[in-house]
Amino acid sequence: MNRFFTTALVNKRKALGEKEKGFTLIELLVVVLILGVLSAIAIPIYLGQQDKAKDSAVEAAITNAKTAVVAELVEGTALTTLETGFPSGLTAYTESGEISVAMDVTSSTTFIITGNWGATIGTDHLHHITEKGAAEKGAAPVATTAAEVG
Repeated sequence: MNRFFTTALVNKRKALGEKEKGFTLIELLVVVLILGVLSAIAIPIYLGQQDKAKDSAVEAAITNAKTAVVAELVEGTALTTLETGFPSGLTAYTESGEISVAMDVTSSTTFIITGNWGATIGTDHLHHITEKGAAEKGAAPVATTAAEVG
């Protein structure tokens, strides 16, 4: 009797296996739902990583420009001369095609270097650095006197 049921089950499975091929609608919907949830989570994270990378690149560029300016000052070049030829006049700085960098001399001993990712993209990746500090996100502070800059 047991052999009869076993044979019947094997035959039934064979018949079902031959007729049913592919996925059911529910299985396909579950896969689409899972892919949708994963993409909703992954895409914003990926875009956030791109923004962080752009910010880091701008910070590195203005820090390198500051280092090049300080090296020129040590050699005896005046800040006003450096501002006129900035940044192409700096021997220790290489410009990036993606990052725009500018320098503003606020007195004979102080300066502000600003940098942004792209020339026309906006201020999302705008950073600044002074002769005294480290790179900071955002526009440079507006100082009324040279003593307030820094």
